[in-house]
Amino acid sequence: MLAATVARFSPDSPLDGLEVGQRPEPEEREHWSTVDVQAATLNHHDLWSLRGVGLRAEQLPMVLGTDAAGVAPDGSRVLVHGVIGADGHGVGPRERRTLLSEKYPGTLAERVAVPTANLVPLPDELSFAEAACLPTAWLTAYRMLFGAGGLTPGDRVLVQGAGGGVATAAIALGAAAGLEVVATSRSAAKRARALELGAAHAVEPGERLPARVDAVVESVGQATWAHSVRSVRPGGTIVVCGATSGDAPPAELTRVFFNEIRVQGVTMGSRDDLAALVRFCARTGLRPVIDSEVPLARVADGLARLEAGEQTGKIVVLP
Repeated sequence: MLAATVARFSPDSPLDGLEVGQRPEPEEREHWSTVDVQAATLNHHDLWSLRGVGLRAEQLPMVLGTDAAGVAPDGSRVLVHGVIGADGHGVGPRERRTLLSEKYPGTLAERVAVPTANLVPLPDELSFAEAACLPTAWLTAYRMLFGAGGLTPGDRVLVQGAGGGVATAAIALGAAAGLEVVATSRSAAKRARALELGAAHAVEPGERLPARVDAVVESVGQATWAHSVRSVRPGGTIVVCGATSGDAPPAELTRVFFNEIRVQGVTMGSRDDLAALVRFCARTGLRPVIDSEVPLARVADGLARLEAGEQTGKIVVLP
């Protein structure tokens, strides 16, 4: 089958470590199912893997990808939950949590094997491409807003770095749920797009906000951390899911403890969270923002666009 793999680590130029070619079919395992992938999407996790973060040399070549929607062996439409080992189904209760492409081959392939319990039914209202956007970025944003962030309609949230997958999802989900969303971006075009998605305000990074927010969706890291700490209200929450600009500079602990700010990390969400997100989208008509689509054979083009930060929304890969 055709698949995109990490063939070698390339910390400074991640695409140099990418290979697209034929790989063996997924291994048959008890309590696992092989899904015919109809759509997958790209994440910064793929670029980190190509740089060598989270993988060992002896694991190579490793198939990339954490998101997929497709067809199960029984012919049903399914969405893949890419967290393996969270509840033990299909791997045993003592296996530590990993994402697809960290221990088990990922979704940037014609077929992917996952524990059968990780399959979420996909309603007809969502296309395969739309659904494939949900399991990493949209699921993470959903949990950041309504789980870790504890936000409810009428609350204010700051979303740093409008344009990325998680940030775009957080803007759309927050607006649909009645939150007052403030988004930041260096790009005037991305600020305008954030307003189109439902943000109440879109400002440049570091700009003073109209009012302090109840929570911050932080996925940028070093470039925005100080602004996040200064923008959240006393007793508010900064929810962190990544650091695309690098690890945070000085943590501003004086502000954190004096204002009793809570910092909460999030990595994706549970299978139940994903099922709830699917229902939310199906019932409200909310759909993920798709930046572009690329065939699997030209996945390097999509990864280059992601690395350059040119996308708004998700880049879909079609096997």
